[in-house]
Amino acid sequence: MSQVTRYRGEVKRIALAGGIGAGKSTVVDYLRALEYLAIDADEVYRDLSATGQPLVSTLVDAFGRAILTPEGELDRPFVASVVFSDPTALIRLNAITHGPIGREMRRQMDAADAKVVFVAIPLFRDEHRAQLGIDEMWSVQVNPEVAVERLVQQRGMSENSARARIDNQVSNAEREAMADEVIWNNTDRDALRSRIDELLRERGLDGY
Repeated sequence: MSQVTRYRGEVKRIALAGGIGAGKSTVVDYLRALEYLAIDADEVYRDLSATGQPLVSTLVDAFGRAILTPEGELDRPFVASVVFSDPTALIRLNAITHGPIGREMRRQMDAADAKVVFVAIPLFRDEHRAQLGIDEMWSVQVNPEVAVERLVQQRGMSENSARARIDNQVSNAEREAMADEVIWNNTDRDALRSRIDELLRERGLDGY
């Protein structure tokens, strides 16, 4: 892991990574409740793939009109079911979406009037540090069995679907190797919030 970089008055950019079921969105919600600015790649993707956006036409060209609902909207759950059962389709989807998402996230970060900006990036890669000007990456981690249980109970997935989604992502060990900090989230929200509070205090970012 990298040495901790303390906040000294400059705008700080901290990436939040985490696999499905790890609780990354819970961390984003908590940071926003504390009035920190948090930009979520999943939300950016939803905005860019709204009806009428150019990205939708590109996706239809690549995958066909079957990815649209009868109302003409992008059927994101259907797209997810397709790409997470077909590695080639997943590579194609990422190649189409990562560029526009990254550019929009960089635009929002550059326009932000804040002392610290958090950016949630599920598929974090080391090159994101330079591409997005990231100072640190915090990885939200959970044991795979806990993730499967959450996906089944909270999202209504079958156990097989949950395991397929997890298996198509990088492992905890791979994500940890890229991280400056690891946030384990195997227990409850109170413990998760306490860990976030601790990291903010360490960097002098609490109560800014």
